[in-house]
Order: sequence, then C-alpha cells, then structure tokens
Amino acid sequence: MSKRSISRALSCRVLVTVAVSLLSSGMEAFGNTGSGAGGDTTVDDASNLAFSRPLANLSNAQANLQHDVGEQGFHRDFSRSRVGGKVVIGPKFNNVSCVACHPGNGRSTPTLGGSRSQSVVKVSAQNTNMTSLKGPAPVQGIGLQIRDHAIRGATSDGRLRILWEVSTGTYSDGTPFQLRKPLVLWSRPSSKIPNGTMFSLRRPPPVFGAGLLEAVSVESLVALSDAEDLDHDGISGRPNFVLNVTNGRRSVGKFGFKASAPTVLQQVAGAYSTDMGVSNPLFPAGDRTPDITRRLLERTVFYTQTLAVPLARAQDDFVVRQGREIFGAIGCNRCHIESLTTGHHSIQELSRQNIQPFTDLLLHDMGAGLADHRPDFSASGSEWRTTPLWGIGLTEVVLGPREVSYLHDGRARTLQEAILWHGGEGENAKRAFIELAASERDSLIKFLRSL
Repeated sequence: MSKRSISRALSCRVLVTVAVSLLSSGMEAFGNTGSGAGGDTTVDDASNLAFSRPLANLSNAQANLQHDVGEQGFHRDFSRSRVGGKVVIGPKFNNVSCVACHPGNGRSTPTLGGSRSQSVVKVSAQNTNMTSLKGPAPVQGIGLQIRDHAIRGATSDGRLRILWEVSTGTYSDGTPFQLRKPLVLWSRPSSKIPNGTMFSLRRPPPVFGAGLLEAVSVESLVALSDAEDLDHDGISGRPNFVLNVTNGRRSVGKFGFKASAPTVLQQVAGAYSTDMGVSNPLFPAGDRTPDITRRLLERTVFYTQTLAVPLARAQDDFVVRQGREIFGAIGCNRCHIESLTTGHHSIQELSRQNIQPFTDLLLHDMGAGLADHRPDFSASGSEWRTTPLWGIGLTEVVLGPREVSYLHDGRARTLQEAILWHGGEGENAKRAFIELAASERDSLIKFLRSL
C-alpha cells in the first residue's frame, strides 16, 4: 500500500475512533435509530415471509385484493399456460415465472444451466452512440440476452455455466479472506457470435420496496448528483438517462443494476418479455397479439409496487449503533444515503413517506474489478446504480438453505466480500474497512444485518 493510501486509511481509523467515542458518551455522530425503513408502509416481520407482505398502510380492501390477484401473476408458471391451445412461454426463455428468479421476492442465486436459470447473461453489440435513447444494441440472432432454455421443438441460444476464479487477500490485522469472480462459459451457441459482443452476468435483485423507490422524485435524485465531483469528495454519482418505452421520452432510470428502467411497469414488462419470452403490450412480438393482457401486466406491477419493506431490528443495540457510526465514518453513506423522501405516486400510500433505503439510486464508477465493460444507455461499463441496503440482513432468512449471494453477478458470498469488491468511488471505503480492527468489522456487519 502506498504512503498516501496508508495515510488515508489511518485518517479513516481516527474517524472511527471518534465515532465510537461519541457513542460511548451517548451522542450520535451519524444517522438516527429509526427502524421504519419504509415509513408508514413498513411491516414488522423477520420471518421467511419478510419480503412478501403488502404495505402496512394498504388498508383499502380493494387494494389488498388487487395485491393478492397480482401475486398470482408474479407466481404464474408460464410453461403451464396456454392461450388458444398455444404455449405462452418462449419459444426461448431463461425461467418460467417471476418468483422463480426472485424467490421470496428477494435476490436469487448465481445459477445458470440445469432445468432453469436463476441468473441471466445480458449481451449487446458494439454501439458507438450509447448515450442515445436507443440504448444497448442487440446481437444479431440473439437479442439483448442469452436465453439458454427453449420449448419443445425450438432451439435455445446455447448452454451456459459458471466457473469461479478465486483470489486471496488479508486484512490489515493479518486475517485472510477469499474473493471469487465468475467466468461464464457459452457453449453450442445457436448463432455465430460477432466480434466485439459484450457480456454481463446478472443475478436478479430483490423486488420489495420498488414502489417506494419509484415514488422518489426525479428532482431529488438530480439534486443528489455530482457528476463532476464539484465538492471534491471522490464521489460523483449521476443519474442514468434512459428510454421510457411508454412515451418514447428520455427519463431517469431507477431500476436494474445500471438503473436502465425508469418505472416498475417497464421493469416488469421487460422481464416478462426477455426472461420468459412472454410478449405484452409494452413489449409486443411484432404484430402478433400479446401473450398477456395489459390487465394481467398491471396487476403484477401493482403487486410489485405494494410489496413492503421489513422493519429494521435491534437499532438500539450498542454494537449495531457502533456499526452504524463506522458505516458513516469510513464513507459508506456517501453513496448508500440513508434517507430519502417520496413524492407523489398514483398509489397514495407510497406518497410523502420518509424512507431509509440506503441508496441514492445514482450511477457510480466502481472500478475495474466490478466492471462488466457493457455500457447501458448513459451508464459506462464500470458504473453501477447504488444498491439499496434495506432488508439485506434478512436475506439468509428468506432464502433459507439456498446459496446467498450479493453484487450484480452474485460473486460475493458474504457482506464482507461485497465490501471488499468495491473499487473506484468505493475504493477509500474499502481500504478503510480493510484497516479496521476485527471487532470494528464485526460491528459494521452486525449493523448491516440489522437492516
């Protein structure tokens, strides 16, 4: 480590010491101890159903019924669906339902191949005008995603599997750690792979709290951005400007790992079309009648919008409070901004809520280690949207015996590994984390697990 890096890490260590001292004296140096992460919508549930509850303030009987009906669309197995005797799914697809890739409405595992794939591989051709509203350019014969499954009589895009490359490192106190990164193998492609094709492995993210994030105003996100780093803090978050397919206009993206979808409607409709091969009014298949009606699509969207955020736990615990202060002291809160306020939303229960998602929904350059080298609208190949942290501590509870994974491609098996992969604008925070004492690292992780 260079002298400059050592100096920076030691400075962060001093900040941590100050934060711990403030806690010992009963004062708060960062944040608050509020646990209602979703404001009035928050639910008190720490079970394996924690991500599956409707908004706590969704008191209207008709709205609750609409939520329940929408859940059926989210769980619907399209491999078993027929319209006029015709199979709805495919002919090429990755999985058969929304819930199959978002178990318990949470994150999935990095799984490709087998009977179904829970992760996907996005592809695009070289595009010299990525900042236009056209976005990523489809690969001839494939499109924007490799569909590795197909209905009987059809041919998939090929077979996919993941190999893991493992590296090692040590914390400043000598404690060793391991990191892994995926290598995706694509065999038997159905089409010739053009030179310059770009690939990106993606693990589906949690979907709860989406309505609240949608309700955050564009103006507030623009106010948070600092594309030129004018305050010289090393953080230069900016929005991704994308195409809103409902009106053909330029909009601020909020959803997806690169913030490439502006609304829940577009995100859900895109998943139906791309992941399952189920055409819909937003993404029709030519002049063919869409596989699903707008009514079914909107019900699934309503269900997703009205999934509540669970209550944060043990916020008055001393170690959790210490971890919260360390989170702020080493700079994690510069991108993972704790509090936002929602604006107006068509679902009134989502409007004007004070929420704690721990995200700014902006793009940040995360360095070469996490780069997928695949631009998406105005997002570069090394930029990613700040992932919300609310509910992250219940991931293992919701997933149960499934493999837990974090980051866009599921490479991180623990929260510690997720932090250790940070680079670029997150480099200083990562180095400060490496310099922490073991007890301080444990406090930070306990804080994250309390969310």
